[in-house]
Amino acid sequence: MRGDVGDADDAPRSVASLAADPSLEGTAADDATDQEPQPTSTRDVWRAARARRKALRAEIRRFTQRSRRRRIIWSSAIGAIVLLIGGSVAAAYSPLFAVQKITVAGASTLDPTAIEAALGDQLGTPLALVDTSKVKAALLAFPLIETYALEARPPHDLTVRIVERTPVGVIRSEAGYTLVDAAGVALSTTADQPAGQPLIDVPGGVDSTAFRTAGLVVRSLPADVRGALTGVRATTADDVTLTLNTGMTVVWGSAEESALKAVTLSATMIAHPDAGSIDVTSPDVAVVG
Repeated sequence: MRGDVGDADDAPRSVASLAADPSLEGTAADDATDQEPQPTSTRDVWRAARARRKALRAEIRRFTQRSRRRRIIWSSAIGAIVLLIGGSVAAAYSPLFAVQKITVAGASTLDPTAIEAALGDQLGTPLALVDTSKVKAALLAFPLIETYALEARPPHDLTVRIVERTPVGVIRSEAGYTLVDAAGVALSTTADQPAGQPLIDVPGGVDSTAFRTAGLVVRSLPADVRGALTGVRATTADDVTLTLNTGMTVVWGSAEESALKAVTLSATMIAHPDAGSIDVTSPDVAVVG
């Protein structure tokens, strides 16, 4: 019983101690203060939202700065290229680059002024609009032209580079003497035999293999032999025979090894200037007659 009374006496003293302890009162007061909501105005909320949006935009700009710079560079480069191409095309098709002069290069037998006159309708045409079909039609009037190339030289010059056909001789017919090249293309026809052009005697005509072989042989001759050539005869592709203005006969044979045959012929003619005939059918051993 005495123990129980002691416990009862302790309880009131504990409650009284809590009430009298100032430190505990302060803690309770602080907790109460923290739990009270802080007053917030509408302006504060608006300012906070605006600051957040501003910070977000700044972050977006920072992260996309490199890509935006790249887009600006590419856009500027593409714009410059388009402007350059557009300006060049516009200038090329304008009268600023019209043909005012036609120059013919490569003509030796042909008269360059005649070719320039034939292409006169291209004067005043922009270089980019020169009509190549009309140029081709005009140059067909010159059979000596084998190939040609057009070269625009801004601002006003159109150059025509031509390669002339090489005549190999003449073929006699009722019409006269027709000058032909190695392909059998007729270059001109005259009543008299042109000086310096050998007479080609080929029964099969220009479409035969004998003529084609004869043409190859004539084109392979050294300049001094070609200048002395007066006649070419062939019945097949293997029996080409040449006649020189000295009366010498050269048995050539086929067109095979023509370069070596030409060297052998020149050396043999020097060693035997009075020979009546030279056979170079086998270029390793020339037969002098």
